[in-house]
Amino acid sequence: MTKQELEAYLSQIPSADRAAMDAAKKRQAQLAKPPGSLGRLEELTIRLAGVTGQVHNHADNCRIAVFAADNGVVCEGVSSAPQSVTLSQAVNMTHGITGMSAMAHCFGNSVCVVDVGIAADGTPDGILPRKVRRGTENIRKAPAMTEAEALRAISVGIEQAERARADGVQALGMGEMGIGNTTTATAVLCALTGASVQTAVGRGGGLTDAAFARKALVITEALSLHRPDRNDVLDVLAKVGGLDIAAMTGAYLGCARNRIPAVVDGLISVVAALCAVRLCPRVRDVLFLSHASYERGYRIAAEELGAQPCLLLEMRLGEGSGCPIMF
Repeated sequence: MTKQELEAYLSQIPSADRAAMDAAKKRQAQLAKPPGSLGRLEELTIRLAGVTGQVHNHADNCRIAVFAADNGVVCEGVSSAPQSVTLSQAVNMTHGITGMSAMAHCFGNSVCVVDVGIAADGTPDGILPRKVRRGTENIRKAPAMTEAEALRAISVGIEQAERARADGVQALGMGEMGIGNTTTATAVLCALTGASVQTAVGRGGGLTDAAFARKALVITEALSLHRPDRNDVLDVLAKVGGLDIAAMTGAYLGCARNRIPAVVDGLISVVAALCAVRLCPRVRDVLFLSHASYERGYRIAAEELGAQPCLLLEMRLGEGSGCPIMF
């Protein structure tokens, strides 16, 4: 995908179906209940109508698309787990034995794991091979990837939304697997919003105080070195982002283009959603935030989107774990 092709794709993203939303609102008024008594559930039904163009919607066929990729910045000691966990957990997801995939299996949701940048030769069976490159560069010393690679990752995400549409998926949740990706997500968030690193950075998978301080320093130095343009999402993704974040951005764009409700998970997922909305504001119409992540940067991104999560569970697992609960 080229920049021109991306721009053409963005121009094809529709706005919410206001007529369907009005019809859904009228239906709410006709139901045998006190007006507004179902609270935000009523708002959700109206928003769903705006996405699908239908007043009566179902969520019988739901899927979580998990984009797996490694991040070169892990060599800076910003994660509590080794890089090898990305591959092992991606494989575990295909067997239904991670937190997200176990819940998805319990609730009857399908899971599609996509290798968009795992730092390994080849792709294990059961994982969709779409590797753009074997992990990103260390953002403290070099840009994460080229702009062309960011565009390729975005196209991988778009493809998964198109595939979901072809398979009759009624809601698509966004998941990720990539050790070190709370670092890249925080860097992207700070670049796009101007938020201070100290305000946005969190402990990820459970860092020690020393590693937490190191993580904040690495993000600060990466932003200072690369100076990403906050008005250019591609520039931000290429300089300080991750292949998983770029792919999730594309998946949100694809959902908006194909009128598929898109469920947002935690920090990495919501930062990718912010990237997608910055590329095309109409994408916001299809976003449904599942839970309020325990990560500090989540609140900043959600406020930038002008959206509220539905669940308060103090979760911070990632993987797309909020999606099966939201489904």
